[in-house]
Amino acid sequence: MKRTFPLIVVLITLSLFGLIWVQLSWFKSLLTVRENQLKDKVNQACYVVSQSLSEGVYSSNPAMQLPRLRGLRLGDFSFKMMRPPSVKEKYSRQEVAAKLRRAFHERELDEVSYDFAVITGEGDFEMYTPNFESAYWDTLNNRHFISLIVPESGSFFEGMFEAEKLIVVVEDFKLSVWESVRWVFMGAVLFMLVIIAAFYITVRALMNQKKLSEIKTDFINNMTHELKTPLATISLAVDALKNERVQQDKIKMDYFSGIIKEENKRMNKHVETILQAALLEKQELKLDLRVCNAHDIIQKALSNYKLQLEEKKGEVVLKLNAEYSNIEVDENHFTNMLSNLIDNAIKYSKEGSIHISIQTSVIQDRLQIRIEDKGIGMSKESVRRVFEKFYRAHTGNVHNVKGFGLGMSYVKSVIDAHKGNIKAESILGKGSVFTLSVPVIKQIL
Repeated sequence: MKRTFPLIVVLITLSLFGLIWVQLSWFKSLLTVRENQLKDKVNQACYVVSQSLSEGVYSSNPAMQLPRLRGLRLGDFSFKMMRPPSVKEKYSRQEVAAKLRRAFHERELDEVSYDFAVITGEGDFEMYTPNFESAYWDTLNNRHFISLIVPESGSFFEGMFEAEKLIVVVEDFKLSVWESVRWVFMGAVLFMLVIIAAFYITVRALMNQKKLSEIKTDFINNMTHELKTPLATISLAVDALKNERVQQDKIKMDYFSGIIKEENKRMNKHVETILQAALLEKQELKLDLRVCNAHDIIQKALSNYKLQLEEKKGEVVLKLNAEYSNIEVDENHFTNMLSNLIDNAIKYSKEGSIHISIQTSVIQDRLQIRIEDKGIGMSKESVRRVFEKFYRAHTGNVHNVKGFGLGMSYVKSVIDAHKGNIKAESILGKGSVFTLSVPVIKQIL
């Protein structure tokens, strides 16, 4: 798993970057295609309008004008007489605008903003929209399209005069291209976000699996050690009982029998802890709720550690200041929960410097119990994970702390079952504080 996990992460990361690169290349190609399509459509619309204007301008039959010209010398005057009318003489600006609107609509370019102008062959403006001049000179954002207004090929007027020009300026051309692909772009982004989310969830699941694997290994090692020690002691005691000298000495027989009994109890306690964890995993914690005095429960839980504290020269300061201390709890589970917290405070304190403070107070409608020690403390990572099942904080050179990492998980399950909450605070090397709260009964019973 140690080698496979980094390899999987690297492969997935490379795949993700490869997919992003392919998406960007594809989208870049799509923008080029859409840009060319937009150019073609605008050119087509301009061509159709220029052809329509050409038909109107050059529709006059030049033969009808020949009698008028008979007998006149073909000079500049006669040449001007033969000149066809201009676009401005045949159409108003509104009519040209209507033709463009219709042509753009037929090519699904209704959302495209544009300005237009018609100029003579000599470059003079015949007509133009109010915003045309500013739009024309903004070459950074806008695109120009020019279409010649010329007579049909082979007609009388072909090549006789300089052609008029229809100039259309499409505003924010690049933006129009982007607008045409916005839904495709949004779909691509959404698709990539889904893939990135899937990648994140996969990596996180793999990391959790890796942690679970490490926790499982630690648990098996702890369980093996905890069960192997009493088994070895029982085995030695049984061998001693087989000795004839021991069999003849009642005191030694009682001594070794007592060892077997105590170690058997110890094994049963370990097995019960594991079964209790399995029960909590199935969420089958059943509570026998009764109204109890929290101060009495604290005193009861503390009494179990009286000899241990005396042996290690530990000090416990009680500040049971809560005005109301009646709570509706399962006395057995609540006592075990407090016992786990006190046991941890003793375990993770250096021998000879055990100082535990237990305080109670009522805040609004909740009883708060604060258990503070001056022990070795925990890192931020340990504080964050302290209530996880099988998790045990690393204690550096302290190897005498035994257990399966189930105690704090049990504490969290019990407090949750009682509709309470618990908060852990700790500073490495200075100690830890566990503050739990449960609903309080303010009536004096």
